Amino acid sequence: MSDDPRDNDPNKTAPIADPTAGDVNAPSSVEDAERKLQEAAKSGTNLDTLVGRLVVEQGLATSDEVKHCLELRRQSDEDESNRSLMALLVERDYVTKRQLTRLREILEAERQGQKIPGYKILGELGAGAMAKVYKAKQLSLNREVAIKILPKKYSQNAQFIERFYAEGRAAAQLNHPNIVQAFDVGNTGDTYFFVMEYVAGRTVHDDIQEHKRYPEKEAVNIIIQVAEALEHAHAKGLIHRDVKPKNVMITREGVVKLADMGLARAVTDLEAAEAEKGKAFGTPYYISPEQIRGEMNIGPPADIYSLGATLYHMVTGSVPYEGKNPSAVMHKHLKGELVPPDHVNPKLSPGISEVIEMMMARSSRKRYQTATDLLVDLRALKKGEQPPIAHKEVLAADDLASLAAAEAAAQSEGIPEDATEGSGRAISDILLSPPYMILMALLVISVILNIFLALYSR
Repeated sequence: MSDDPRDNDPNKTAPIADPTAGDVNAPSSVEDAERKLQEAAKSGTNLDTLVGRLVVEQGLATSDEVKHCLELRRQSDEDESNRSLMALLVERDYVTKRQLTRLREILEAERQGQKIPGYKILGELGAGAMAKVYKAKQLSLNREVAIKILPKKYSQNAQFIERFYAEGRAAAQLNHPNIVQAFDVGNTGDTYFFVMEYVAGRTVHDDIQEHKRYPEKEAVNIIIQVAEALEHAHAKGLIHRDVKPKNVMITREGVVKLADMGLARAVTDLEAAEAEKGKAFGTPYYISPEQIRGEMNIGPPADIYSLGATLYHMVTGSVPYEGKNPSAVMHKHLKGELVPPDHVNPKLSPGISEVIEMMMARSSRKRYQTATDLLVDLRALKKGEQPPIAHKEVLAADDLASLAAAEAAAQSEGIPEDATEGSGRAISDILLSPPYMILMALLVISVILNIFLALYSR
């Protein structure tokens, strides 16, 4: 097992991507692909019939192309007639060997999805330690959805089942354009499923992997939408507890969606808080200090911290704290010194650095207390203005530091014993100064002239 905390993250999910991209397990031959597909199929299944149906349904080949290959086989000599449909499809360049790797995955997903009435599984989107997510079609409404299915190994564990249902219940309470919508949660036999909105697009994690970091303006626009999602969730009494780049999705139209309510918890759920006391729930790179300590009172500032860590990663290309394992990373969240983001990326404005540092204050009391307050500063940044809340906090800290320094200097230099002596010398200097003496002379001359005029007028 790798020491990289990313590899040890129990909550991580694979990014949404083409299942065939970069597949090192692509079959070395058509025969290898056929063998693997036959293993996945039910015993007695005619492989040609199965392949013909799958390639057409998945859009890998048309029905005419399949018929053409079957006709070629019927017209060929005896040796050629024994060739499989799959081999003929590859030979005619209707499909590639790499595309054939999808067929086994789709077949396995289909067999699992057959137990979910009303849905047709189209393929796998991603997988994590706790669940697999499939793309599916809801037959009654003819729409694409995503279905999260609890692995069989957890389907007999009451704790995992309850947590799975809790995610569905939490998501169902939320109705916001920046939150992935929940549609249904339930089970059929020992298959537990959670149906949600299908988001065609990418994650922030994918973008960071590809481009290293975001331009400041683009990052702020994304984080504003996530903050609006959190504002809605917090108003409903729910804390997400796992805000991170992989859970921030971006549609093809540029709409940001907060996903995965798997760790969400109601603020008022004291029973759950008591049961989880002392346990760290979250993802090491983005988890808040109070979650690491397993505190009972986890509120909106915890999500704001994780969102701050996400924004830090977006604009710097680096996570806030590195470590050789999850424990080392979490220890730094508790005790480490945060490198200001504008020190990592000097192109950043002072304003965004002030906002991130306030979001990631180690003490929850020093952070933004609500997503609404955070949005005030984020919208100011979007306009090119200073963040009024974070900037005020920075100025207040600077003022206190200046005052402390002045007091320290005064104590070290001491106060003159006879302050009046110094002030007396200053007055005499003023009285003897040339401008003052000229002014007094003019005043005397004016008085004498006035007296003279008064006497003369008599």
